[in-house]
Formats: sequence, structure tokens, C-alpha cells
Amino acid sequence: MYNEKEIIAQWNADMYDLNRPGIADVAFVLNLMGAAPKKVLEIACGSGRILLPVAKAGHDVTGLDFDEYMLEKIGPKIAGKKLKWRRADVVSEEWGTGFDVVILGDNFLLNIVSDMDYEQSQKLMIQKSADALAVGGHIFVDYGYTQYPEKWFAVPGEHVIWEGTDSRGNSGKMALLHNTYDPQSRMARFVRRFDMQLADGSVLVQEIPSEKHFASLEQVHQWLEEAGFVMERECGDYQGHEISERTDRAVLWARKAR
Repeated sequence: MYNEKEIIAQWNADMYDLNRPGIADVAFVLNLMGAAPKKVLEIACGSGRILLPVAKAGHDVTGLDFDEYMLEKIGPKIAGKKLKWRRADVVSEEWGTGFDVVILGDNFLLNIVSDMDYEQSQKLMIQKSADALAVGGHIFVDYGYTQYPEKWFAVPGEHVIWEGTDSRGNSGKMALLHNTYDPQSRMARFVRRFDMQLADGSVLVQEIPSEKHFASLEQVHQWLEEAGFVMERECGDYQGHEISERTDRAVLWARKAR
């Protein structure tokens, strides 16, 4: 997904499944959606962490993701649930129309993969969500948010994301290095490093220069307004607290008004 070598991409998909079992965001969005069946689209659905429980709750769900190794993990989990998924570049490809809910969850706004200008790609995701929704439909946006981004991103040393052994016997560690943050451009830059001990005894190391645009809350509000959305709920965590110095997320629920 981030130009990793194939064996690293496969390992990364396994590590995501092992390290991201959380359900607090899933419960939160299900509560917002209500019990009546909805036509739901999840962007960057990965291995189905959100997709599957939303389908299990009775909704008609479609997932899009670019990572083929993540998508491979959905099939064995579906057990008759009503859902569809396909591989897609969500920046350049069409999403479909007529949805009641579009989910941009699991920190997607900070993890877009595209050759497009990062800030423009974030804005585009909001507009494409509006295009995919029926009037009266809702967008769910959930991303890591802080009022002090320099404390998050300009951290010296190595920051380990996860490490472990995959189903093929390959062991490794993914870490972020050389982290910097420019408050003017709101760009975070770093190196994504993979250190792998493969099952055949060989060693594989890959370093990938990376960057993210940290969108301010004001920017996201503006993008939503320009795309025709009206904010209905805004929280700083999954317990419903207001966004503040003590919270670490921006969880937004907005209705397409036009």
C-alpha cells in the first residue's frame, strides 16, 4: 500500500489484524446510524474491522480499499453477512451513489495514499463522500486529532507501530523515524522503516520516506460545509466528550443537506 515490498505488505496486513481489535469506534458509529437498515459505504475498509460488524447489525455494506492483502482477509470472516467489497483506488476511481452513510473511519484522513497533493486529496474525500450519498445521508469522519500536533509528530527517536510474527513465519517491526512537523504547512514527515527476519532466515530492511497533512478541525469543517454537509454531532472521543486538550480524536457526524 505504501510501496512496501510484497512480503512486507503481507506481514503488515497480518499485524493490522492482530493489533487493531478495538470496537469502541464501531459501537459509536452503529449508535449514530440507528437500527433501521442503511446502505453503507466504508472507504479504506481494510480487513473488515468496521465493515463486518456493521453488516452483522443488518446494514447493506460495501467496502473499498486499495490493499489487496487486507481485502483477502475479509472473505473467511463473512459467514453469510450481507456485504460487498472490492479493490479500488478511492482517490481516482468512482465510489457509486445512493448511499445512506459513508464511513471515513480508522484514521483514514491521515493515511491517504495518493500522488495528489495531500491536503487536496483530503478535501476530495469529503466531496466524493457527498457525491456518493443521497440527500439526507450522513458522513462519519474519525481521525486522530490534537490541538498540539507538534507534540505528536515532531518526536525524536524511533516510534514503534507494531511488531510480531505473521502467518507465514516472517517476523518484523514497523517503526517511524526522523519525525518532523512544519506548523505552517501542517505537514508531518517521517521515514517508515521495516526490519524483517524472514522465515527462510534472511533479513529484509526497507525504509520508505512518508508524509501526512494534519488537517485542522477548521479545515474539515470548511470542507464539509462546501460539500453541502450540516454538522449534527462532534466529539473528541468515543465517550462523547467535547474536543479539548484532553481528547485525541475528531469524531464527526454530518448530514448531506443538499
